[in-house]
Amino acid sequence: MKLDHLEKLYVNQLKDAYSAENQLIKAMPALQEAATAEKLRKSLANHFQETQGHIDRLERIFKKLDYKPGGHRCHAMEGLISEAKEIISEDAEPNVRDAAIICAAQKIEHYEIATYGCLRSWAKLMSRDDDADLLEETLDEEGKADK
Repeated sequence: MKLDHLEKLYVNQLKDAYSAENQLIKAMPALQEAATAEKLRKSLANHFQETQGHIDRLERIFKKLDYKPGGHRCHAMEGLISEAKEIISEDAEPNVRDAAIICAAQKIEHYEIATYGCLRSWAKLMSRDDDADLLEETLDEEGKADK
């Protein structure tokens, strides 16, 4: 797809976000299992549920756009997840592993915050107010997860 106007870029990056969220949903159980602090485990479990909602919102946007969400691989998320898996496989003290999981999770959240912030802004520019509202909801959840 030639990116010759904003709507095509918007669809391209929606596909990227959809791929990222689907990769993340598969990786999160391993992060949760590796965590030892109960508060961290609960936070990861909560964000797992939110991530399922993020996927649902993206699917709703795709349906309105009359585009299919698949056909794209988010290489950035693939790298972030690979790094997270690598760090949890290290021989580490439990509290140090938890600190590493927090760092990996924050890297992922910052990537998602950047993505959803752009998507929301573009939706507003194109007067896709319903999309902007859905994307804002996800952006807010990503910000809370980061904190």
